[in-house]
Amino acid sequence: MQLQDIEKFIGGFRRFQHKYFGEHHSLFDSLKTGQNPSSLVIGCSDSRVDPALLTDCDPGDLFVLRNVANLVPPYERDGTYHGVSAAIEYAVCDLEVRQIIILGHSGCGGIGGLMRGYTAKTEANFVGKWVQIALPAREQVLSELAHKTPAQQLRACEMASIIVSLDNLMSFPFIVERVEAGTLSLIGWYFDIQEGALYEFNRGSHRFVPLVAQIQR
Repeated sequence: MQLQDIEKFIGGFRRFQHKYFGEHHSLFDSLKTGQNPSSLVIGCSDSRVDPALLTDCDPGDLFVLRNVANLVPPYERDGTYHGVSAAIEYAVCDLEVRQIIILGHSGCGGIGGLMRGYTAKTEANFVGKWVQIALPAREQVLSELAHKTPAQQLRACEMASIIVSLDNLMSFPFIVERVEAGTLSLIGWYFDIQEGALYEFNRGSHRFVPLVAQIQR
């Protein structure tokens, strides 16, 4: 089975090569010297939620950062390693992206672990510690929606965690500077896998509203 997986990936690369270095080579001719993406998408590592696939983008359109539960930690300067913050800094300060999109989704394993209490699989417990970034979302949901079912609470926490990450983005001085100057926009999206629909966070109503409705069959 493992060999079949690898063969599938190699076959996929051949199709990619034929499309972008053969039939439509002009795109990569322009990308060979550098990239100029318009947007940074911070998405979940979940295998079902590929930002480029969901948005049907070409190579070079998106600068993509993926991690467990599409979380953004607050701005810190403690001398340790900060992979997420480094990618954000590079996208904003070097590539000068015009939008940052936090792309969350339904059925998120990371947020599910946060809601249930993540069971550590290793001594380091990297996942359990990481999802604590969204702890304010969990506390809000358990306080305000204590009467709801676990499934409803999970969905609410998935959405609330996107708002936490949007707020954490505004703890980065270089992001605040650009948002206030009108050169950078912060956007929250929620992909409902069950519906095949996309929701956007509306700051005015502080709610997620349909952006692309589900297909009626």
